[in-house]
Amino acid sequence: MHDQGSTLKRPINPMPEFIRKALNERALMRAYLSRPPYQQNDYLGWIARAKLEATKLKRLNQMLDELESGRLYMKMAWKPKMRGGSGYVV
Repeated sequence: MHDQGSTLKRPINPMPEFIRKALNERALMRAYLSRPPYQQNDYLGWIARAKLEATKLKRLNQMLDELESGRLYMKMAWKPKMRGGSGYVV
């Protein structure tokens, strides 16, 4: 899901199938892909690092809710940068 030519300095986290499924079920894949690469990567790593399944689910739901609102990133206010009126180009 990440642009392999990305300028991210951190290791790129792969997207687990359960996250892909949740994004598709809630029709949020486009919202996820419209986020900058660092946010996509941070969300995946943050969810993957959870030791308990309950924590993974809680983090997954937070990400989904934030993508749905379009105004939050890790519980912080976030406003997309507009490029040609369509948001981030991924």
